[in-house]
Amino acid sequence: MFHLSQRMESVQDPVIPIIGRMVREAPGTINFGQGVAHYPPPPQALDAYQFFLADPANHKYHAVDGLPVLKQKLMEKLCVENGILLNSAQGGDARLCVTAGGNMAFLNAALAITDPGDEIIILTPFYFNHEMAVRIAGCKPVFAATDENFQPNLNALLDAITERTKAVLTVSPNNPTGAVYSEAILRSINRICLERSLYHIHDEAYEYFTYNNASHFSPGSIDSANQHTISLFSFSKSYGFAGWRIGYMTFPARLESAIQKIQDTNLICPPLVSQYAAAGALEAGGAYCKKFTQSYGEVRLMILNELRKIEDLCTVPPADGAFYFFLKINTNISPMQLAQQLILEHQVALMPGHAFGMDQGCYLRLSYGALSPEQTVEGAARLIQGLRAIIGSQ
Repeated sequence: MFHLSQRMESVQDPVIPIIGRMVREAPGTINFGQGVAHYPPPPQALDAYQFFLADPANHKYHAVDGLPVLKQKLMEKLCVENGILLNSAQGGDARLCVTAGGNMAFLNAALAITDPGDEIIILTPFYFNHEMAVRIAGCKPVFAATDENFQPNLNALLDAITERTKAVLTVSPNNPTGAVYSEAILRSINRICLERSLYHIHDEAYEYFTYNNASHFSPGSIDSANQHTISLFSFSKSYGFAGWRIGYMTFPARLESAIQKIQDTNLICPPLVSQYAAAGALEAGGAYCKKFTQSYGEVRLMILNELRKIEDLCTVPPADGAFYFFLKINTNISPMQLAQQLILEHQVALMPGHAFGMDQGCYLRLSYGALSPEQTVEGAARLIQGLRAIIGSQ
C-alpha cells in the first residue's frame, strides 16, 4: 500500500476552490467570497515590462531575495510609511526578502523558526492559509480566542503559551474579520513576545485599507522589534497584483540564512517580470491604493445599512479595515450548508466560517473587495432575501 502523508491529512481542504466550484455551477451568482481587489495594477507597473524585456539576463535566475532595484524601493517605503528600519545606515538591523506573495512569506517564517512539533499561536478567527501553513510545516497551531469585536484577548494569548511556543501571529487589518488592532494592543503583544523569547509575526497585507479614522500600525517599527519581529507584506491587495504573486517580508538578521535556504529550495527567486512590475507600482506608491479606499468606504457603508435591516438574523461586529465583514448568523444551520443554500437558491456566495476556525455557531465571511457598487447592492439584497427565506423556514 502506498503511503499517504499523515501531516497533509491534518491540513484542511482550501475552501475558496470549493466555493468557487459551487459558484461556477450556479451561473449569475454574485460572489462575496474570495478577497481580491477590483482595480487593476497602476500604469507604472505595466510600463515596467519594457525594462524586464530589455535585458536578456532577466530570462535567467536572479538573486534569491529579490532584485536590488526593488529591494531599495521597498526599504524606502518601509522606512517612510511603516517606520521599519532595515540596515545599520538607517539605524536598524533587520533584513528584507522579496517573496512570491504574502502566503510564501508566512511559510518562509514558519519553517525558519520552528522544528516539527513546535507551536505557533494564531488568533481566531484566522486566515485559513496561515493555519494550513503551520500544519504543513509539521507544527501545531494553538488558537487564542478574540473578544466579541474580534480584538485580541491578552489573557487568552498568555494562556496559550507553552514551552513549545515559538511565535504569535497577528493580522491587522484583519482577514477574515476586518478588525483593526490598535497600536497599544500590538505593542503589548510585541512586548509579551520579547519577554517570552517568542517571535511576533505580523501580517500587514491590508495596510492601506482602513476606515472610520482607524489607523494602521506596524509592530516592526518598535525600538526593540528587530530582535524578534517578522513583518509580512503583499502587493496583491494594495496594487491589484493578486495574479502576479509578489510579497515581501522583514525579519531579524539571524534568520537570513534559514530564509534564503527555504526560498532557494522552493522558488530559487521570485518571478523577475513580477518584480519589475512591483518596482513600477512603487512609483505610484500607496497613494494609488488609497484613492480607491474612499469608494471601498462607501461600499462598506452601503452593506452595513442593508445588514441593519436583518439585525434579528445576524450580528455584524465592528470592521474598520480590509474589505470584509464576519457575520454571526442566528441559526443552527451549519455554515457550509448555509453557504451552499445561498448559492444554489439565491445566487449569492459567502465563505463559511468554519474554514476560519469558528466551529461554534454559524459565521459567514463577506468580502466586498472585488465587486462594483451596483453588484454590491444587488448582492446585499440577495443575501438579505436569502437569509430571511432560509432561516425563516426553520
